[in-house]
Amino acid sequence: MRDVQGQGQQGQGKHWDPVCGKQLETLESQPSSEYKKRRYFFCSERCRHAFERQAERFRLNELARVGALMTPGRVRWGLA
Repeated sequence: MRDVQGQGQQGQGKHWDPVCGKQLETLESQPSSEYKKRRYFFCSERCRHAFERQAERFRLNELARVGALMTPGRVRWGLA
């Protein structure tokens, strides 16, 4: 699984741009944005701007990828 949010974990794990999926090497000089108490890092200002226009969509897609919307035997309707 990909660690999309930096969340102050510099130097730990891999960080990915949630818009284009590019792996980020360093986080110090990268554009970033905070959404719902999480910090997201981007490879460019263009990706940051795209994220800010549709932040909730990117957040829900990431939750769906890791299985947070699915519970054993049930689907949470209306969220996906």
